[in-house]
Amino acid sequence: MTATTGEVRRVLICEDSATYAAGLSRLLARDPEIHVVGVCSSAEETITRLTQLEPKPHVVTMDLELPGMSGGDAIEQIMNTHPLPILVLAGGVERGSRTALASLGAGALEVLSKDTLDLRDPHGADAQAFRGRVKLLSGVRVLHHPRAGLSRRQTANGSGPARRATVIGLCASAGGPHTLAAVLGEIPATFAIPILVVQHMATGFTEGFARWLDDQVPLTVRLAGPGPTGPGVWVAPEGAHLALNGANRLVLDEHDDAGPHRPSADVLLRSVAASAGACGVAVVLSGMGRDGADGLGEVKRAGGLTIAQDEGSSAVFGMPKAAAERGAELVLAPGAIGLRLGALRPLEPVS
Repeated sequence: MTATTGEVRRVLICEDSATYAAGLSRLLARDPEIHVVGVCSSAEETITRLTQLEPKPHVVTMDLELPGMSGGDAIEQIMNTHPLPILVLAGGVERGSRTALASLGAGALEVLSKDTLDLRDPHGADAQAFRGRVKLLSGVRVLHHPRAGLSRRQTANGSGPARRATVIGLCASAGGPHTLAAVLGEIPATFAIPILVVQHMATGFTEGFARWLDDQVPLTVRLAGPGPTGPGVWVAPEGAHLALNGANRLVLDEHDDAGPHRPSADVLLRSVAASAGACGVAVVLSGMGRDGADGLGEVKRAGGLTIAQDEGSSAVFGMPKAAAERGAELVLAPGAIGLRLGALRPLEPVS
């Protein structure tokens, strides 16, 4: 057993299956730094308990298939009244379902499939990783509501003559889906510059995320595959790095371990710097850690436009903070980022 830090993380479980809730409680209790402060069988009970518990929980695990109020509606209400990190455990819905992905838009920090967690093996590697994730999420500062501040427009920071660009790299992690929707929602369907997206997602949800995002924004959104790029939004598929080569073609890499993430924001943004130079754009949005900061630094050195999300609108000010510290040219709220990107002009062909 690893040594404890002495700080116990309080977890409130919302789960209508008594059997699953008991197994989840046992799995979490294997870590002395985690204390389950209660188990609720409905969304209504969870909301009531949040008004009563002192001290408050650090994190809530939330089922989506609940009697009465749905998990998604509960997340929306919790984030309006008692904001705290919420981890959704999706079961009873197909992988990548709209219900699970909508919970991210409502304010959940992360969605995991119950299929990935074997409650019969509380000592296994997956269980250990899950406990680590719970502790990590429990320390995250969350917005009062996920949409708060997303549409603020700091037009003065983005003013000036229109810049030319050939490609945009957008990167996000926890808190990213609704932020990406806010950014891309400001860009018209006629926008001609390709937008390449790395969004860290749990296994099984990336394809559904691309479909969900396509419904939210004017631009066409699709999963990226190897081959030529073009207008629209291209989302890195699960388990593969997405990059742009010198021939303006998309490349997927399923083998390179370039850091802890695959897809990696750094891999994408470094390729933007290498292939587009001063006509490349790097944007780093809400997320834990620092993935994307080094890649953004390379785009900056190449003369490209670099943008980080501001702290006030970030659900998790980890990745954008690291990017800002690497010298991002602009630090903006998502609405202002979208406007700045929408004002970019494609590189004019040489006559």
